[in-house]
Amino acid sequence: QVQLVESGGGVVQVGDSLRLSCAFSGRAFNRDYMGWFRQAPGMKREFVAAYSGGYRYYGASAKGRFTISRDNAKSTVYLQMNSLKPEDTAVYYCAAEPRGGYYDANEYGSWGQGTQVTVSS
Repeated sequence: QVQLVESGGGVVQVGDSLRLSCAFSGRAFNRDYMGWFRQAPGMKREFVAAYSGGYRYYGASAKGRFTISRDNAKSTVYLQMNSLKPEDTAVYYCAAEPRGGYYDANEYGSWGQGTQVTVSS
């Protein structure tokens, strides 16, 4: 079993920055395929960013503001979020082991519990 634990969420003001962390552990899995998603109340889970093979991908809402990175020595994947907006308010989830498209939440087999990000205007 793969364990994913997100942290770093909180309440911030418009324009602030946050860095989310996803610590992973458990059985071996391919760390080259991991993603971040978010879900606002009443909305579908939305793709934010992912590692897929040797590349990084971003959803439309994240491009230019968010950066996915990782520290394999610490078994952690990060999501740096800058210039935050009220519409970024959501629960952010880390995911691993996609069976297909990196952008499709339905393809991922392992999920963390999520961390709440609230951007106040």
